[in-house]
Amino acid sequence: MTDGKLTATGRPVSGVRLSRSRLWDERSRPQAPPPEAGRRYTPREQVAGGRLIEVHDYLRAELDRLRELMSEVGTGAIGPAAARAQLHRMALRPVDPATAGHCRAFCRIVLLHHHREDTDVFPRLREFEPRLGPVVDRLEQEHEALHGLVERIDRTLVAEPLDGPALRAAVDLLTDALLSHLSYEEHELVEPLARLWG
Repeated sequence: MTDGKLTATGRPVSGVRLSRSRLWDERSRPQAPPPEAGRRYTPREQVAGGRLIEVHDYLRAELDRLRELMSEVGTGAIGPAAARAQLHRMALRPVDPATAGHCRAFCRIVLLHHHREDTDVFPRLREFEPRLGPVVDRLEQEHEALHGLVERIDRTLVAEPLDGPALRAAVDLLTDALLSHLSYEEHELVEPLARLWG
């Protein structure tokens, strides 16, 4: 049992960068308004932020698996066809063979997660807490940038011959950007989500 303090907290980013490139300037990110001083949260209010972090932790674990797989492709330990088969098994649901790309399994999870946030969660947050508008705008912009990077990885995987350094650079950039994005989203939205869905 908690004393009413918000127990779900955003995961920190390690600070270790794998890429010299950046998709955005993290220093320019807007911040959510501070929570009401002394605010206590019911057990029901605690759930929403915890669920967001659980989903993000799943994405973090899948990102680790994606990195391992791409490393094997880059070193030639496995070929692109074997990588595709493994990537497809990483999905939460079966991948439709008619639309499956080489990075669709992991990428689809990310895209579906972002789509749900953009079409369901973010509009509700905007209505519930209009002061979150700049944060939500920024999160949506970051989603678009991440989607572009996912497409870049997909294109790199289908190129002949496979460009191992380009693949590694794209996956490193995705790692840095996605981990940073997930942490930012958690730090800014866990508390408002508690109030919204409490």
